Amino acid sequence: MDQRPGTRDLNRILMLIPSSLVPGLWSELTLLLIPSSLVPCLWSLFLLMKYILVDNGSLRAESVLNLRRVAMLLSEKEEIEVVPASLLHSSKIPADELENVAAVNLEKRLRIWLEEGEREFTIIPFFFGPTGAIVDYLPQRLSVLRKKYGDFDIRRTPFLFDQEGEEGNQQLVSILTDNIRSVIRKESLIHPKVALVDHGSPLREVTRVRDRLSTMLAEELGELVEQVAPASMERRPEAAYGFNEPLLQNLLKETEWNSNNVVIAMLFLSPGRHAGPVGDIGNICAAARSNNPGLKTFMTELVGTHPGVLKLLSCRLRDKRLPLI
Repeated sequence: MDQRPGTRDLNRILMLIPSSLVPGLWSELTLLLIPSSLVPCLWSLFLLMKYILVDNGSLRAESVLNLRRVAMLLSEKEEIEVVPASLLHSSKIPADELENVAAVNLEKRLRIWLEEGEREFTIIPFFFGPTGAIVDYLPQRLSVLRKKYGDFDIRRTPFLFDQEGEEGNQQLVSILTDNIRSVIRKESLIHPKVALVDHGSPLREVTRVRDRLSTMLAEELGELVEQVAPASMERRPEAAYGFNEPLLQNLLKETEWNSNNVVIAMLFLSPGRHAGPVGDIGNICAAARSNNPGLKTFMTELVGTHPGVLKLLSCRLRDKRLPLI
């Protein structure tokens, strides 16, 4: 019996090999070009790799439990072990709120593995765009770990929205569209307005993701809705961060919006303080409704609780690995 890994596994293995070792490997090698004598070596590299699904972290248990759920389902789908870990905050949650399993943040998890001799890691960002948590904060912490433990190889998959990953981008739009259509059907809405709402960011690149998705959503939804507009939950007060506008609270005050049915399309991954049933977004909507009797708002489900997020993460696992530092 042939014990070699399947095509999907070998494609993933190829992405683990530094491109400098084999010229053109990333784009030109296919399964048929791999000598059978090389397969055991490649398979060993695959088995050594540690995969970590990483989010920013939360003080709310439901956020951690959702990250764990997604990591478990992705492990089953891809036949690899995917470990959930947050950058910050989550380790402060009492274990009895987390099914008696305490959360271990990413840096501590890496320290444990490095002390055990592990040296190969792939970060799977559970983030929509190039957040400072991954592009700035994490590389700083990795430099600290390298000073103590020596060199190790750590790369990341692309963010959930990626300029070069069109298949994954379409899957993200499909998730958002499905969530919006579900609300429209449930509430029997006719040509509602849609506000695509994210958290807000100090990085313009992250807001560009929101804006691009809003445009793609408008194209996808067509005449089903009257209008699609981007909005953010919050922003820093300085003028330099005005690219986050409109804030949701400001959008819902506008004459064209304050007496309509508005679907709040949630560009959030996990429930928590902001996106939970009684979170900040819900409070903003409630305040807007109280000030505008003709306004009705309807919140969608979250991207990270939709079953399609697994297909999106699988797309990103198939994309080229990117260096962290």
